[in-house]
Amino acid sequence: MIQDWDFSILNYIQEHFRCGFLDAIMPGISFLGNASLIWILIAVILVARKETRRWGILLTIGLCLNGIVSSVFIKNLVARDRPCWINQDIVLLIKSPKDYSFPSGHSFASFVSAVILFVWNKKAGVAAFVLAFLIAFSRLYLYVHFPSDVLCGTLLGLFFGVMILIINRKLTKEKDMEVDT
Repeated sequence: MIQDWDFSILNYIQEHFRCGFLDAIMPGISFLGNASLIWILIAVILVARKETRRWGILLTIGLCLNGIVSSVFIKNLVARDRPCWINQDIVLLIKSPKDYSFPSGHSFASFVSAVILFVWNKKAGVAAFVLAFLIAFSRLYLYVHFPSDVLCGTLLGLFFGVMILIINRKLTKEKDMEVDT
């Protein structure tokens, strides 16, 4: 049932959105999310500067959680085949990924990063959310994830991003209270 819904959305995207322009840019957009490349680069830049170090560390924690929760545990536990493995009639614009499909690690990493960056800096955060959306959509466009993979990856990213910020706020307040006493 869910897989039927997933395939209907993927096939709709293939039939109505596929064009030369998007064929040219979507692999590049998706590449930014490979191994959380763009988000790691941003985290390194933030960690390198003393005034933004805390935000870089929070971003790094979010990316580590993505790797552990998504890639190590959930993907191997669920072991969901990718749509491109099931429907091999679609010509892929990128190499077929070797790991399982559920949840989308690209979406998880992108949205956990966007949440943290948004709280750090609203303008940077809005740009991060736009990029997160584009990366998530690219995974559908490229036929390597089901919509439910992307949706769950997005929700996990949002959830863990908020939890990291809540825990950080609690720890920061406790540390400030210790200094005051």
